[in-house]
Amino acid sequence: MLLGSAAAVFATVTAGACAQPAAPQSPPPQPATPPEPPSFQPNLRYPDPAVEILDPSFSKYRIYSSTLEQVATGMRWAEGPVYFPDGGYLLCSDIPNNRIMKFDEKDNSFTVFRSGANYANGNTRDRQGRLVTCEHSETRRITRTEKNGDITVLVDSFDGKRLNAPNDIVVKSDDTIWFTDPLFGINGEWEGSRAEPEQATTNVYRVTPDNQVTAVITDLVNPNGLAFSPDEKKLYVVEWKGTPNRSLWSYDVADDGTVGNKTKLIDAADQGALDGFTVDRDGNLWCGWGSNGALEDQPTDVGGRKVFQLRGKSEDLDGVMVFNPHGKAIGFIRLPERCANLTFGGPENNRLYMAASHSLYALYVETHGAV
Repeated sequence: MLLGSAAAVFATVTAGACAQPAAPQSPPPQPATPPEPPSFQPNLRYPDPAVEILDPSFSKYRIYSSTLEQVATGMRWAEGPVYFPDGGYLLCSDIPNNRIMKFDEKDNSFTVFRSGANYANGNTRDRQGRLVTCEHSETRRITRTEKNGDITVLVDSFDGKRLNAPNDIVVKSDDTIWFTDPLFGINGEWEGSRAEPEQATTNVYRVTPDNQVTAVITDLVNPNGLAFSPDEKKLYVVEWKGTPNRSLWSYDVADDGTVGNKTKLIDAADQGALDGFTVDRDGNLWCGWGSNGALEDQPTDVGGRKVFQLRGKSEDLDGVMVFNPHGKAIGFIRLPERCANLTFGGPENNRLYMAASHSLYALYVETHGAV
């Protein structure tokens, strides 16, 4: 499954034939190819030592003879993976390169699905099998790609003001669309274009099939990843600016779409950077993990220089932390890159895909995605 170097990959990519609206303003000039990521070699031993059991309850989810694979690489910041079972392929966003990429399981190809993607971030699949996307910057909206390739704008404002920077997204079984709207896509030029926010708060929104938009959560500072429990009675949301650490909150979901009983389920006290996550059929939360960038209070001597080092070392934190429905850490998948988001896919919905910085990783596990 291991692909060649980034240069070889991108020599073969071709543009996807998906209809689009008018082209956005061109992104800032960038090098012709992304920086070369570290080389990856799959572990030759079973079980793979990259899959760590933190609690005996995780043992049943590890497949003894399954090993971590790097199936694609060459991106600048990989995000928003979504799997399409009918086509046997996965899409993920490469935000700084302003494109959506496609990994095809049939031939292991990795190509450009859509360029000029308005700095797409989170993606999901609706109940009719259509792509629904958070356009993270410039257009700052939620769109749906129809089966014929046309793009439909679902929401681009709330209370007459533009959205901030739609980030992550999920579709409930009643066809309502839920998404987070932090500031990341308009905070600078790396993930889009800098702009002043028009919303007073960073919200979680609910969109009904007739496009009625409601801010269901308004008190989180830069909400990020979100997902439902398998029975959809719980909504989980990551708060990027949680105090004192990044946090994942649990809410009860009422039949009318309102939420309540806010409860902190996970506190990333080890300096982990909670980001996107996915939920399996048993209600376990598979969370993207990595350093949150916090620095030590005092510098240390490094080669004669005083350097403020990270409190949480990336080499110890990069990967996927797995929590049970009660918020207990039960497993960890060690990756050579920070994982931003993940999803289940494959013909049996038991292949965990991990969008991690420059690359896309995969691991077969003994469970299935909740959706």
